[in-house]
Amino acid sequence: MKEKKIGVITHYFGHISVGIIKLNAPLKVGDTIHIRGAHDDITQSVDSMQIEHESVESAKKGDEVGIKVVEKVHPHDEVYIVAE
Repeated sequence: MKEKKIGVITHYFGHISVGIIKLNAPLKVGDTIHIRGAHDDITQSVDSMQIEHESVESAKKGDEVGIKVVEKVHPHDEVYIVAE
């Protein structure tokens, strides 16, 4: 499996288990991502995504998106897209 860096975590909201990703490449619902940092190593699929509290199916470079995460993440964690 190949991985390509697509962004970085900027915030984490623990009460709703949402991580905010600043994208430097496109991302869409259904993609598999790998979040890696000093404390984290999580692989999950993107089941839903929001920009400014509005649900979206895809996002482009420069967007900041919120996604539901399966475990706690931290600012500066790197986000990679997993290509089969």
